Order: sequence, then C-alpha cells, then structure tokens
Amino acid sequence: MAKPKLPPVIELHDLKKRFGIGDAEHFALDGMDLTIKKGEFIAIMGPSGCGKTTLLNILGLLDRSTDGEYKLDGQEVSTLGAMRWARIRSQQIGFIFQSFNLISRLNVIENVALPLTYKGTTKTKRLQLASDMLHNFHLGEREYYMPYQLSGGQTQRVAIARALVNEPSIILADEPTGNLDSHSSHVIMEELSDLHKRGNTIIMVTHNPRLTSYADRVITMLDGRVDTDTMVLPELVKITPKRPLGIKGPKKSKTKKRIPGKKETK
Repeated sequence: MAKPKLPPVIELHDLKKRFGIGDAEHFALDGMDLTIKKGEFIAIMGPSGCGKTTLLNILGLLDRSTDGEYKLDGQEVSTLGAMRWARIRSQQIGFIFQSFNLISRLNVIENVALPLTYKGTTKTKRLQLASDMLHNFHLGEREYYMPYQLSGGQTQRVAIARALVNEPSIILADEPTGNLDSHSSHVIMEELSDLHKRGNTIIMVTHNPRLTSYADRVITMLDGRVDTDTMVLPELVKITPKRPLGIKGPKKSKTKKRIPGKKETK
C-alpha cells in the first residue's frame, strides 16, 4: 500500500503585502507563489527592495500578508490569532538575524535560554538546555560572558544556539554572515549545512552568491515575485533520434592523400 503524501512544509499562493496608501502605495510582495518541502536548504537572492526580508518576516509569523494564502504544515495560518502565532514561533521556527539581536543586558546563557520562556519551561531547565546547546557549539566556556565580550563569529554562533534551543523544524536566516569576515562566514555556513543534514528546513536570505553553494535550491526574487527557481525544470533539449542498429548512414566521401612526386593513375 502506497504511503500518503505529506503536505509541503510551506505553501504560498498569490501572497501579497502592501505598504502605504494612495500615491505612496506599493507591493513588497505582489502575487508570490512558492512551495517548500521539508528538509530543503533554500537560498533567496535578489536586489534590495525586491521583498526578500518581507517574505522572511511573513514566513516567520512576524508580519501578516495583505492578501493570499500561507499554509504551514498544511494549515492556513493567516486567520490564526496572535497567541497561536506566538505558540507556533516558539515550537517550530528559529530565527537567525544579520545583526545577531542579542540582548546586551543578558549574558550568553541567558540569551540562549530566552526562547524557552515562551514555552513555560522552568528557569533551571531553561539554563540546562541552553548550556547543553552552547557546548554543542563549543561555547561552554563563554556561558557567562556578556555579548560585547564576544567576537563576531562567536556572537553569531550564540545567535544560532538561541535559534535552535527550542528544537525548531524551520530555520529562517536573514543575511546570517553579513557582518562577518570570510573565515567566520565559512564557520557559520558549515554549522547551517550540518543542521540541514540533520533534517532541518533552512530558508536563508543572502546577497552573497558564494553562499548559494551550500543550498540545494536557489530562488531569485524581483519586484515581489519569484523570478528564477532552480527547482523549475529546464526546457527539454531537442535530441537527434538514434538510428536503429544495422542501418548505415550516408557514406562519407574519402579523398586520397596525394603523395608528392607521384603521378595519379586514371
């Protein structure tokens, strides 16, 4: 008996997001159609203002669309209330931002433990889970450092640990290496690649074409829509049909090489 097909993790149909009114009205997303399967690593590229960050905010339930459908695990989420959205974010979605967004007054372990407060986890359990996650990223010795005492690469690894502490199935990364040097960028991308191999769905917005080599699908956006998508099959190339065996093609004319000094016989 064939197994039932699971719905895609994300389905967008004719999604729109409008900003402004009257003469100032414009659409950051203008009829976006997109389907994302579980376990994909997607890189989203495009010029500034094409709607990449707006799309990420809507996928992460940080903003609402103006029109269209957004299904998460087969469920339409646009009609759900704020409390339900908060529960989904705390259970299914992890965020990694370019600016790290660590809280400066909290130390490293408190920053990582923060998402667990929305799940009702006790303080002792929160700190234990955060400590375990930091050790996974080789940051155990910096648990009680303040954010300003970390390097850029360490800060981003803390941000990733915070994004993963509630074991989300979807990771949304907005320019995760935008503020890092090339070495730190490589380390962070290797971490994301490892998460992908474990089965996480990763959606990453980037301006850096080199980072697309880590993704298994690359989408470019233009004017609030999908412009190109590597998942779209290219047009079939017309191939000359093979001749059946035993049927010879036209013979090629053979020309004898002329030997200097030798007369040709008629």
